Amino acid sequence: MKHKDFHIGLDFWCGGNRWRCTDVGTRVIVAISLEPHEILNTEVDPNDKTQKTERRYMTDDPSWFSGPTYVVVEHVFDEDTLPACKFNPNDEES
Repeated sequence: MKHKDFHIGLDFWCGGNRWRCTDVGTRVIVAISLEPHEILNTEVDPNDKTQKTERRYMTDDPSWFSGPTYVVVEHVFDEDTLPACKFNPNDEES
């Protein structure tokens, strides 16, 4: 894909994962991954502040992809990575 192909809200594929464009800059594209995400929940024991409990789990809750601002990290795609992006997972790289 080329820079001109992108717009905010466009879903595309790169590296076998689905992404959503969240910003179009002059030279870069910013996007969030739409794949399931690992969550790390840390709770502190109210009776002993030195004791923490960690719980890890996966989520595909669509509310994490609502924004801006986004709960998930945004990634920058530059002129070197844009050619690896595709409209559909089975498309040839453009």
